[in-house]
Amino acid sequence: MNKKKQDKKLTKDQAEKKILTLKRDLFNIRFKKVNNQVNNPAQYNEIKKSIARIYTTIKNSK
Repeated sequence: MNKKKQDKKLTKDQAEKKILTLKRDLFNIRFKKVNNQVNNPAQYNEIKKSIARIYTTIKNSK
């Protein structure tokens, strides 16, 4: 199952926890990007899209 389908099946509490972990990852990637230690620079945009996708699923599930 891909990430999009998994994100849609999350409960509100699970989604909020996942958003917090993704935001933490995004924060860490930003620091790595500044120090030129990023292995996969496309991961930054992928995490941002994942956060937006989860916010959308939370908003639509009300």
